[in-house]
Amino acid sequence: MTNRFRELDYVNLFLWVFRAVIIGAVVVGIIRKLFFGVGIEYSPEAWISFFVSGLSQGSIYALIALGYTMVYGILFMINFAHGEFMMSGTMTATVFIAAPLAASGFFVEQPLLSMIAIILGAVVVSVGIALLTERVAYRPLRRAPRLVPLITAIGASFFWQYFFAGLYGSSLVPFPKVEALDGKWSLFGLEFLKSKVVVMIVALVMLVALYILVQRTKTGKAIRAVAENKDVAALMGVNVDRTIAITFAVGAAMAAVAGILWGGVVLRQVKFDMGFVPGIKAFTAAVLGGIGSIPGAALGGLFLGVVEALGPPLFLEGLNIPGAHQLKDMIAFTMLVLVLIFRPQGIVGEKLSEKA
Repeated sequence: MTNRFRELDYVNLFLWVFRAVIIGAVVVGIIRKLFFGVGIEYSPEAWISFFVSGLSQGSIYALIALGYTMVYGILFMINFAHGEFMMSGTMTATVFIAAPLAASGFFVEQPLLSMIAIILGAVVVSVGIALLTERVAYRPLRRAPRLVPLITAIGASFFWQYFFAGLYGSSLVPFPKVEALDGKWSLFGLEFLKSKVVVMIVALVMLVALYILVQRTKTGKAIRAVAENKDVAALMGVNVDRTIAITFAVGAAMAAVAGILWGGVVLRQVKFDMGFVPGIKAFTAAVLGGIGSIPGAALGGLFLGVVEALGPPLFLEGLNIPGAHQLKDMIAFTMLVLVLIFRPQGIVGEKLSEKA
């Protein structure tokens, strides 16, 4: 009996108990909410609205998460400055393109052309910042231990945050109101906010464009080859440095579009630290889906957005937790911890066998 207790893996036992407690709490909360009416009573339309809002928010997470997962897939590093790539383009485009267009009246007269110009401006700035960071901060450390570029990425994140705070100020910068996105669209007897629908459509277009780039073009083939093996790819004639730079540029472009959707369409305001929380949540989405997997990042972003939207009214209210709707950030970071503990390879990642 004593030998059996010695052989017992107490760490795994604790983790299994912890997992059971978390799952049990979620199940109890859902049952209390759906069958016993605990908390606020919501109509079916309200639940659909929560779900659509989650998909919209998850679409933004997915766009940002793609940059994390592409860089990890090719360099095996977490680029924690990725949120600042998003912020840099969004703030610059807001200050130098959106605000002047709004002041001239062109933004109101031609909202579509204005938004295209703003997005293109944001993409150019974000891509430029990403390429500069890759060339100056990351490329010299490519052969260094993994911890070194990770610390460098954190430093780059803070550097760009406060660089743009000094450049544009630390106050909120308002984004012009897009009149065309006010109101709702009716579909199948249900009403959906135009802004939410547009965010999902734009995100879907960007995801399809990325899929075509990675799977159907010579550049995408080079990216996949470098991700598989840099040395062999170089022997086959692939320019590794240029391919890595393209990967950073593509991820930054996706983040720039997400930044305009997030700061311009949803929040209608931008700030120097606006990339931090969405960046961390997008990292959570990338880990959730399987870091290094492009489909996993997209799936993880959508899943995280939906859980964030449905979690507070569904199981947090069912557990009588006060201020449930203010705890959606807690749900995201709790999911990150749980995934790292119980399924670090993510939803679609492959589990690697441990070496004896």
